[in-house]
Amino acid sequence: MDSVAVSPTPLIKANSNETAAESEGEHRERFSSRLAFYFSAVGSAVGFGNVWRFPSLVFEYGGGAFFIPYLLALFLVGIPLLVLEISLGQHFQLGDVGCFGKIHERLRGVGLASIACGYMLVTYYSMLLAWTFNAFFASFRADNFWDQDEVSGTEAKEYFYQNIIGMNTLGDDLMPTRLVGMNVFYSLLTWVAIYCSVAYGLEATGKVTYITMGFPLVILFVFLGRSLTLEGSGDGINEYIGESNWGIFSEHPEIWSRAVSQIFFSLGTTFGIMTAYGSHCQRNEPAFLNSCVVAVSNSMFSFISGFAVFATLGHFAYLEGYQSVGDLEYSSFGLVFGSWPVALGTLPGGQHWIRLFFVMLFMLGIDSAFSFMEAFLTVLHDTKLFCNVDRKRASLVLTACAFLLSTLYATDAGLVFLDSVDYYINFVIIFVGFVKCVAAGWVYKIETQIKRLGPKIVFAYIATTFGSVLLACAMWFGVGNTAAGFVGLFISYAMGISYVVYLMSKKMQEDPTLTWSDMLFDLTMINVMELREDLISSVGHIPVAWAFLIRHFIPPVLMILFFLGADATTIDEDGNEVKVFGNYGGYATSYQILGILTVVFAGFLVASSLVFPKLYNTLQTIDETNMSVDKKGIDEIQMAEKQDQIKSSCAGDQQLSTGELT
Repeated sequence: MDSVAVSPTPLIKANSNETAAESEGEHRERFSSRLAFYFSAVGSAVGFGNVWRFPSLVFEYGGGAFFIPYLLALFLVGIPLLVLEISLGQHFQLGDVGCFGKIHERLRGVGLASIACGYMLVTYYSMLLAWTFNAFFASFRADNFWDQDEVSGTEAKEYFYQNIIGMNTLGDDLMPTRLVGMNVFYSLLTWVAIYCSVAYGLEATGKVTYITMGFPLVILFVFLGRSLTLEGSGDGINEYIGESNWGIFSEHPEIWSRAVSQIFFSLGTTFGIMTAYGSHCQRNEPAFLNSCVVAVSNSMFSFISGFAVFATLGHFAYLEGYQSVGDLEYSSFGLVFGSWPVALGTLPGGQHWIRLFFVMLFMLGIDSAFSFMEAFLTVLHDTKLFCNVDRKRASLVLTACAFLLSTLYATDAGLVFLDSVDYYINFVIIFVGFVKCVAAGWVYKIETQIKRLGPKIVFAYIATTFGSVLLACAMWFGVGNTAAGFVGLFISYAMGISYVVYLMSKKMQEDPTLTWSDMLFDLTMINVMELREDLISSVGHIPVAWAFLIRHFIPPVLMILFFLGADATTIDEDGNEVKVFGNYGGYATSYQILGILTVVFAGFLVASSLVFPKLYNTLQTIDETNMSVDKKGIDEIQMAEKQDQIKSSCAGDQQLSTGELT
């Protein structure tokens, strides 16, 4: 299909979300099968981080011990957020902006912030693909770096920095001096590939993911099978997961935040992607089951990647005489463009293994990249303003703009720009996840809740819940007093709840029909439970535990993680302890400002939508626009009837006066 444009619905229609979603769904593109959805969603979730971040975290944080916080984060944070996004997309048959606009018209900015976050991220994520492209084709040149007999991981990493990224022209201030022509060219090729993947409709995109997800999976198992046969591979695997350091929980308590962030970021649940993909499923698809399949598949890919990585690194450590894999570069760029390709180069036909490795990396990244664009396209085609815009034309505009923005990362300081923005994007992701859970768990049908309980009770409870956590964070991270933070948390919460109970008792005196159990349920769970019931009517089973996690567990956890990250410290060049936020990497102020602006921009979108919802009326979905027309038409009819009544009354009065005169 060339377009996902939705035909306008009739002027007169039922004024309900369910009817609107059904009408919308009749004209919507669909995944050809559940398998196509799985490949698309898992392909979006699986990316570079599964290969270079997860295995290194397991190794760094206690081996098998890391799986305790990791699995808790998966089931208590990752899967509930994934269920929320996929279910909302299926139920409303809309993208992120439309779904949160349905929850409340003042929440369109929440969906818009998630789309903006994904769009900002894909501009630099695409440059990772361009660098991989560059490294792949460079391996065929006459001066092929990998032709050398002996190459160390450090030499390979320096080659990548200096020759592929082009950092050899940077000065000590790390400010950009030029565009790297080859990276601009490979970035253009990358964006052409992204355009071709999304421009021809969801059916074509689904077919592409069979290749971009299926091929890396096959290659990963090939790498795994080959590496397990190598001398020293067992030692590498033993260092990866064979040993568990249970003391890691007391030695490095940040293991919990690292596990949550890994789950949270790797699933990609705050970019509008899963909402968009859910909206292209049938409304009665089992969203909870599908979410579990996607999340577990993503984690299994990470787990298996770790075996392939550390088996290969174990062999390399054996050949080079290293005592431990820890003596090698085993994380981030040092792994994927250093130690791992060098280790693959020691195998027979090593150059071909290295080329295959770069192909796998590109395939892993490309479906994540075009899924960001799919989320944006879905939101555009949901709106009345852009619903009839040709998909190819919309894709061209979005990819062309993103390509132009990505040239910032094609400079010789591209890696510095990428590293800076990526650090601050993490705060945007946490913020968007927080406001999404608040929207779903606290704002959904809040007007009905206020009618039942009154505004004082509702807002006092909200202020108590979030205010006490804010106070605790101020004590923990602002003052630096852990004990005072817990004391402040308990005292402020107890005082707030006492006031809420007092208000509830007064309400019960005014209305004797109310009971404590009903009021407590309405106060603590009614919003998210009504959302759950509405979603179940479309997407099937969703556990009650999901509702509790979305409302009461995930929001405070994400608040704490946000402030925990902002409070992190580092040592600067002068040996002084400084906050990482605002001083990340020791980079120049201009890099810090660019990164901070991404956080400010997301906050602005959410805040402006809350305060000035009419600013985003252009993003109204088709059924919302028609309902506005319906309401206007009804108001006009009622006004005309009222005017007729007035005229009739006036005419009657005039006749009465004439009769009296006669």
